[in-house]
Amino acid sequence: MKFYMTPGSCSTGIHILLEEIGLVFEAYIVNLVKGDHLKPDYLAINPNGTIPTLLRDDGIALTDFHSIALWLAETYPRRKLLPESADAREAALAAMHFCVQHIHGEGFRRVFTPERYAGRQADVEAIKSEGREIVASALIAIDTELAGKDYVAGGFSIADAALFYVEFWADKTGMTLPRNCQAHYALMKTRPAVRQVLAEEGYRS
Repeated sequence: MKFYMTPGSCSTGIHILLEEIGLVFEAYIVNLVKGDHLKPDYLAINPNGTIPTLLRDDGIALTDFHSIALWLAETYPRRKLLPESADAREAALAAMHFCVQHIHGEGFRRVFTPERYAGRQADVEAIKSEGREIVASALIAIDTELAGKDYVAGGFSIADAALFYVEFWADKTGMTLPRNCQAHYALMKTRPAVRQVLAEEGYRS
């Protein structure tokens, strides 16, 4: 398999899942700053020009966090990346969706790329601030869900990989994580796969 990633991005969550499973794959760095994601050879694999992308052995390209994480969980069930009970499974999927679509898609997208939302240059800082508020509020909601638990849905799951990368972004942008999120973030960084991924991507755990 071929894994297209950008260190420190949402692809870090998928990188963690790949290492948790112990898969052999070829990693390709997509430099977003240089516009690698918009080059014809990459667009031929992922027409959306987004990361992460996982090109499976059968030639099928999975081009978003949800589809990659769910495929990994269902293809390698012995790794138990999704809970067995229906209720816990739904909780894990809902939490993953919330992290990727809301915290990332609505919050951090405003923080990292405010120009997408700004009509005037003067709007940029206000949009960044709005994004941080969205993230902070959302993390409080996740914090409530984490009360009394080590992981989002009992044991480690694909939801925790998604939550980790937004916690990582919050940490790296100077945001204070709520108490339970901070405990989850610290616990995640003790996992061998997470420590390996952070080292490989150039970060100290």
